[in-house]
Amino acid sequence: MKKILIGAMLLCLGGAVMAQQNGGISNDMMQQMKKSYQGNATDKALRNIMVNNSPSKMAINFDNSRAFNSKFSNRVESRAVTDQKSSGRCWMFTGMNVLRNKAIRKFDLPADFQFSQAYTFFYDQLEKSNLFLQAVIDTYKKDFNDQEVIWLFQNPLSDGGQFTGVANLIDKYGLVPSDVMPETFNTNNTSSITGLIKLKLREDGLELRQMAADKKVNAQKLNARKTEMLSEIYRMLALTFGEPPAEFTWEQKNSKCETVSTETYTPMSFYEKYAKQDFSQYYMVMNDPTREYYKVYEIQYDRHVYDGQNWRYLNLPMEDIAPMCIASIKDSTMMYFSCDVGKFLDRDKGFMDENNFDYESLFGVKFGMNKEQRVRTFASGSSHAMTLCAVDLDKDGKPVKWMVENSWGPNYGYQGNLIMTNEWFNEYMFRVVLEEKYIPAKLLNLLKTEKPIMLPAWDPMFAPEQ
Repeated sequence: MKKILIGAMLLCLGGAVMAQQNGGISNDMMQQMKKSYQGNATDKALRNIMVNNSPSKMAINFDNSRAFNSKFSNRVESRAVTDQKSSGRCWMFTGMNVLRNKAIRKFDLPADFQFSQAYTFFYDQLEKSNLFLQAVIDTYKKDFNDQEVIWLFQNPLSDGGQFTGVANLIDKYGLVPSDVMPETFNTNNTSSITGLIKLKLREDGLELRQMAADKKVNAQKLNARKTEMLSEIYRMLALTFGEPPAEFTWEQKNSKCETVSTETYTPMSFYEKYAKQDFSQYYMVMNDPTREYYKVYEIQYDRHVYDGQNWRYLNLPMEDIAPMCIASIKDSTMMYFSCDVGKFLDRDKGFMDENNFDYESLFGVKFGMNKEQRVRTFASGSSHAMTLCAVDLDKDGKPVKWMVENSWGPNYGYQGNLIMTNEWFNEYMFRVVLEEKYIPAKLLNLLKTEKPIMLPAWDPMFAPEQ
């Protein structure tokens, strides 16, 4: 009997030692961890509340409730707030809101005037489909387990994107007003149709890889088959989005809803009259503390049009970015802006402040990572694009807070806008697109002359903005 007990004790001891050696949780470790929860009256009261409620609701910092302020020293006048509904088209709404604001002011258009997102989205999905299929052909010699090929088949299509896509699509296809090609259920709710098109593209991609590997199949046959595949995608899009108009008649009204003119346009002639831009004079700057500053970077495959441009940006510290944003706002020019929108967001107020929620006091646990550490550990990254439209400056000209026009409808946040403290701006803002005239000469020279460092498409920092 004693031998059995001794054997059992040795077995338990051996198991505990083995757990420690293998990195597992030993009994000693477990006992130490249990001390963190005392089970006293305070712990029980917290537990009874927290098991039935969201941490974000319980961590609201009452002491910070008076920090919200909607007054701004410098603001670009904006009009009706847009709504991307259940789609990932924030990048498109943001880019087109920049153009819309200019058009409304220049032509005295009604406040609710919009360019058709459905029109541009149709060609976005068609062009991205072609980008995937052509990339499959281009990479057919690579093993199917190659990282690039894996990434392509994992990401044949998405409804997310960034500003370069807006520029390339509009330059190629023009624009139409929203009443000429209005939203449909499937442009507002993209998951189902995008999922079906992705399924079809993956099937088509496998076929094209096989064809490309066949020495009897030339480039002409490959392109002909790809065109047939894209014709099916076009049909799917036309049935769910409506077919884009080649020509249309549009009645222009002024801000008083009086008819000014009635003319016939093509999408390109409409764009040239109401929103023509030299997109070569728009540049993206970014704050990514994990990479070297004052270097230009480019992301492979991060474009919407195969024959367009990849996403390219200059990486800068925040102290260089803020003055350019201020200069643009003071000149009544909105900007494409993206950030990690969900962090410390008070959804009821539309207020983003690191002090909104006091999780440390709630749990008795410190959260201490800085921006660089959060990015490196995948704890933070750009998730949403909006239109930067206001800054509040103190008596010394330093920013106190900022405001963006969002695309989640007029009832979300503060009258459809989100307000952020300057501290939040520094920690969770990542990208902004500026016109050339607001960029200092030394930085502009880097953007124009520096050879870009190519980054892989699968870098998690560069997921499409939703």
